[in-house]
Amino acid sequence: MSRDRLPPLSALRVFEAAARHESFKQAAEELFVTPGAVSQQIRLLEEHVGVELFVRDGRRVVLSDAGKASAQILKEAFEKMFEATRLMKQGNQKGRVTVSAAPSFAAKWLMPRLYDFSAANEDIDVWVSADMAPVDFATSDIDLAIRYGNGHYSGLNVEHLLAEAVVPVCSPLLYEAAPIRKPADLSHHVLLHDVGFETDPSCPDWAMWLKAHGVEGVDATRGPRFNQSSMVIEGAVAGRGVALAKRTIAEADLKAGRLMVLFDEKDKPLEYGYYLVWPQTREPTPAQMRFMEWLRAEALRVDGAPNAHIEPPVFAAMDI
Repeated sequence: MSRDRLPPLSALRVFEAAARHESFKQAAEELFVTPGAVSQQIRLLEEHVGVELFVRDGRRVVLSDAGKASAQILKEAFEKMFEATRLMKQGNQKGRVTVSAAPSFAAKWLMPRLYDFSAANEDIDVWVSADMAPVDFATSDIDLAIRYGNGHYSGLNVEHLLAEAVVPVCSPLLYEAAPIRKPADLSHHVLLHDVGFETDPSCPDWAMWLKAHGVEGVDATRGPRFNQSSMVIEGAVAGRGVALAKRTIAEADLKAGRLMVLFDEKDKPLEYGYYLVWPQTREPTPAQMRFMEWLRAEALRVDGAPNAHIEPPVFAAMDI
């Protein structure tokens, strides 16, 4: 076989994925093929170029020197091909914006506002992808993402959008049915837990909140746990218990009177917040720029000032 010819694109794609993961199994999962198929494509590529690209070490595979030298260049080449394909598609999609956001933020904050945006921008279709996983802009059709975190996202344009705070909430009916006038009264109520707090070091859980308020005799571990903030909110709205809620996610229910903040709790901004991110390698389209400006305006209505300074977390230094 002539060495002047390029190897099959499919083999190069498999190698790029396997090199990035340093795992045939993970590459197979990404490409929806079997590990055996990945191994076969790698062998074909090695036969074509005449060198070993991976060193087999038992069940592990590691890149050879030749594999290391070519992996990053090939990764960048595929990113450019994905971007070129995206630009080709864009001819029929100039009025479309695809935004990724976590499910709870998408459902409770973004979606209720989108009706106003659509009414004022009938020429733009917004597609929402609700997903917890970070977006790989190089391999997806996502234009923008709203991420909850500390704002440290390498290789991306990052803009602070909204601050976040946690407050104790319950339904007005529950508040009237059983006294909840002081934090110690929580001993008589079900505590609703947001499991997502466990992945956010700036966010207090019930144990931290109770300790900070000097409450003893309340079992902070009891009560149901939910992996989505919106589910915690819905549980509180239904009167199933008292929740520590993210203010941004609970905002609509608080304004509508379906929830109330307990104990006159004041907002204490968390270290984590919501950030608008998009690739540094892409120039936003006019439709994307209009959507981004609208997002900034909506955030300004909530926060009061763009890119507001986030105070250090109040609860981060507490031992529990």
